[in-house]
Amino acid sequence: MRDENVPDHYYAAYIDEAGDPGLRSVRPIDEVGGTEWLCLGAVVIRASQSSKAVGWVRSMLEEAGVRNPSDLHYRNLPGFRRTSICSATARLPIRAFVLASNKKNMRQYRNLRAERLKSQQWFYNFCLRLLLERVTHFCFEHAKAENAPGRLLKIVYSERGGHSYGQTTAYQELLKSQSKAGTMLLTKRRIYWEVLDWRLAEAASHKSSAGAQLADVIASAFYQAVDTLPPTKLDNSFAKLLKPIMARDDGLYMNYGLALQPTPPSKAKLTDQQKEIFEFYGYKFWP
Repeated sequence: MRDENVPDHYYAAYIDEAGDPGLRSVRPIDEVGGTEWLCLGAVVIRASQSSKAVGWVRSMLEEAGVRNPSDLHYRNLPGFRRTSICSATARLPIRAFVLASNKKNMRQYRNLRAERLKSQQWFYNFCLRLLLERVTHFCFEHAKAENAPGRLLKIVYSERGGHSYGQTTAYQELLKSQSKAGTMLLTKRRIYWEVLDWRLAEAASHKSSAGAQLADVIASAFYQAVDTLPPTKLDNSFAKLLKPIMARDDGLYMNYGLALQPTPPSKAKLTDQQKEIFEFYGYKFWP
């Protein structure tokens, strides 16, 4: 039965990540440590289409020749099946976003304000904020263009162990308060609170959410396009296949459908191999 206290939503955004948010030690600076990258991926689907996601995923797995398909895990697929899955994903009526954070410049960084709030996951929340700035802008503008009767966005996080979604919600409420008070430290972009309602946020297990499985494809394909360290085998061909569904702002993918941190791009000190996927989506790396 539907909870009458929860408003209807017009969009659903499914969010997953590849890599980890750890900053104490970061490869390749440290021989053993956290991943060099944290990639957050989001898939936006109209609420009217959300129920179709289960069928989409099942059809994709069958097309890719996966026997007894129960759920979609990008990391478990061999290369030829990743090609099939990404090609099929690129044909869906969805929009995708990626926030790719190269963590080398954040190694051992401490956020004292977050520590005072006893937040143990501030870096993840910060990256999520940057992702939501783009996702909520897209939903706001898309709903306006469609003269949609509603525009609220439901956020579904792919559940992972050790993460407090209560902390994430509290962080977002703090940002909302700061936005109203005019005390935001970063103001170039903003979260469009007009499309958010805290009652429309939940965590779902990967296996139970077809939308989260699609978000896993997005996050993981771009992670494979940038990570050069074992056990990842860098290959940007899969992320390139996703171009038809990557979101654009004024015709540009750069810093919208695909956003690189840190900025400017030169700060990331990427290898030529790592730059390729960003250049494919419109980034320029000056000497």
